[in-house]
Amino acid sequence: MVFCRSTLKSSRRQLGLTLIELLIAITVLAVVAVLGWRGLDSIVRSRIALTAEMERTRGIQLAFAQMQQDCANIISANLVSSHSPIVAEQRRLVLIRKVYTENQPVRLQVVSYRVRDGVLYRRESTPTRDLAELDVAWLVNDESASRQEVALEAGVSSIAVRFWASNATAWQTVDINAPQMEPAASTTRGAITTLTGLELSLQLEGASNKMTKVFLLGPV
Repeated sequence: MVFCRSTLKSSRRQLGLTLIELLIAITVLAVVAVLGWRGLDSIVRSRIALTAEMERTRGIQLAFAQMQQDCANIISANLVSSHSPIVAEQRRLVLIRKVYTENQPVRLQVVSYRVRDGVLYRRESTPTRDLAELDVAWLVNDESASRQEVALEAGVSSIAVRFWASNATAWQTVDINAPQMEPAASTTRGAITTLTGLELSLQLEGASNKMTKVFLLGPV
């Protein structure tokens, strides 16, 4: 009878866990939970970074699409004798484009692009058929222009421009990020009258490579 009670108590003790075994089990579960949390956190962070990068790329593509539309409607070199169709000067890319509106005659518009404080801006003047008004829109200063600018994309550190002329054998580079020069000097340096192609490169903050797009000037 004593033997049976001892055996029963022993079997009962074997069915339970000791304190050390319980601590080991809790430790293992804690390690697994930490590893799982770190893996999930890494996935969430990667997803957030990927979403932000996709939004950034989409914004640049929309900016390029706007530039492509402007370049496709650029005027011919002999249409306005007082200005070149496109000029890179004073940290800006300036062009004159045609504006087509239903039930309206074709009008001209000055469009400019520039990077200021890490943001790519676009500005357009009021479409007009008056060449005097077009001259005023071309010569408008940066202070007044900044009030009418539209921000296209943030996180842009610099903009690089290269031109291709009809009789050229290589791209012609214009340093649009150089310190501001006198208007006459910058116009002489940056203007190209026989322009047929434009290469625009945007350097994004934190990116090693530039985003580059080549545009044909005028209708294809």
